[in-house]
Amino acid sequence: MPASTIAYQGAPGANSDLACRSVFPEMTPLPCASFEDAFAAVHEGRARLAMIPVENSVAGRVADIHHLLPRGGLHIIGEHYQRVVHCLVAPKGASMESLTQVHSHIQALSQCRNYLRERGLTPVSHADTAGAAADVATWNDPGIGAIASDLAAEIYGLQVLAKGIEDAAHNTTRFLILSREAQVPAPGTPSVTSFFFRVRSVPAALYKALGGFATNGVNITKLESYMVDGRFIAAQFYADVEGHPEERSLRLAMEELAFYAREVKILGVYPAHPFRQAAIQQDGQD
Repeated sequence: MPASTIAYQGAPGANSDLACRSVFPEMTPLPCASFEDAFAAVHEGRARLAMIPVENSVAGRVADIHHLLPRGGLHIIGEHYQRVVHCLVAPKGASMESLTQVHSHIQALSQCRNYLRERGLTPVSHADTAGAAADVATWNDPGIGAIASDLAAEIYGLQVLAKGIEDAAHNTTRFLILSREAQVPAPGTPSVTSFFFRVRSVPAALYKALGGFATNGVNITKLESYMVDGRFIAAQFYADVEGHPEERSLRLAMEELAFYAREVKILGVYPAHPFRQAAIQQDGQD
């Protein structure tokens, strides 16, 4: 079972479940109560892979993930971009007129903020989208609905009152695929390298640490800072860059980064998703 199982956070029917089914239709999705539990399922051999959301084109980064990645002990082996289609679901017999509350994950609620506000519906935060749908089915209250997938509505016996209620047509979530073992593509393959690093608390430390990427022509596609151990004067950085560490340009950039940084940890080298490639080409044309 573990060899054909992929873990995700949420209940059956969650968007992470949909991502697992989309990328690995031959594998069995394993629902987990938390992101930590999904990491543990892979560590303990109950799942071969984990599908973890890291950011959304509307709501931004997913909280806590970048704190888990450096200490989670897993390797990033791939990425997936999932178009998110949110549905307003409710018990059979409910209507738009009867609804007063809508439950869902905070990310889903924020992605449908305008839709809910325009209709006077009160958002209520929930652990995840599919779990909210399950609870709405249990409560069977015509005044309470959920934002979830149409798969969740089917699983929990709910009706879909509206589909595609997200505020932005580009609503897309980026997922990372994690494994206990690294799976590094061959040099020359369009790749992404993800890593964490810390810099010394001195003037221009970050500027100097990143200078090698500019001089060697390496594109940084993501850079975010995080507080370290609750200290306001120290930060760690998460970065995604285009390229493979064995290619000369990125190798030289990483060597310069290591010279100025206190700690550098590569989290994964993996193939660039076609969605990323298409976005880069489109950006170059705009």
